[in-house]
Amino acid sequence: MLDVVARHQRPLAIGSDTPALIDSRPGGAGANCAAWAGVAGADVTFHGCVGDDAFGRTALEALRTCGVRTAVQTARDGTPTGTCVVLVDASAERSMLPGHGANDVLEPVRLHPDTALLHLSGYTVLHPGSREAGLATLAMALAAGVAVSVDPASAALIADAGAEWLLAALAGAEMMILNRDEGAVLTGSADAAGIAEALHARGFVDVVVKLGAEGAVWSRASEAAIAVPAAAPPGPVVDTTGAGDAFAGTLLAGLVRGAERREALHAAVRFAAMVCTREGAWPVTAADPP
Repeated sequence: MLDVVARHQRPLAIGSDTPALIDSRPGGAGANCAAWAGVAGADVTFHGCVGDDAFGRTALEALRTCGVRTAVQTARDGTPTGTCVVLVDASAERSMLPGHGANDVLEPVRLHPDTALLHLSGYTVLHPGSREAGLATLAMALAAGVAVSVDPASAALIADAGAEWLLAALAGAEMMILNRDEGAVLTGSADAAGIAEALHARGFVDVVVKLGAEGAVWSRASEAAIAVPAAAPPGPVVDTTGAGDAFAGTLLAGLVRGAERREALHAAVRFAAMVCTREGAWPVTAADPP
């Protein structure tokens, strides 16, 4: 995806003009996550679909500078790389207007035989254009004995698709990483313990709930939950775009490296806090982590 980010200090003047600082940069939840997993030391390959255009080529090159291998499909029918308009207000909160583009012509992914973990963005399953490919890839991973983690990605899209439908579609996945709003829509519970309990009952062994300024909780079935506080941002907060993806990528990198759960959680909240102090959802290079 290409993110077109508009930072505005005043409330939007609907039907008129609102001054803004506008920039464009690579983005997309799956790519964001892969980039941070790469700089956190994971051996990671990104799968997706881009248009045959400069934006797609730029995004792939940026991923490679983060240490990520790319096994990406290219839309051959003229469909452009997906674009997301990101509105960032004075509090650094962001709202997103995605145009799916080439994501809607994604085909099922063939995983490398040595794949240890598939992380599936909920956007892939929630968007009708990429849904079939996402679910087919999930089924192939489960059939091959590959562990699967999922991030449901969007409370609004979960509500549109239906929580029961999504949970049934993701059956077999072992891990879910989500925020409190997504958990509330999926389970009807507003607290981390209730969210985890409901998702454990649906077969998820590991449930990680992101709690923003309250930190994060990792609940593992039949084991005590681990909670860590949020990390202090290393500077002024300017843009929260990609913080959740940085959290997930860093957490998964720790998981596949064999880190202890508490260690992986601390690293994840630290990277998430760091992302909020900069413009853009990606690291700059493979040497970028703090």
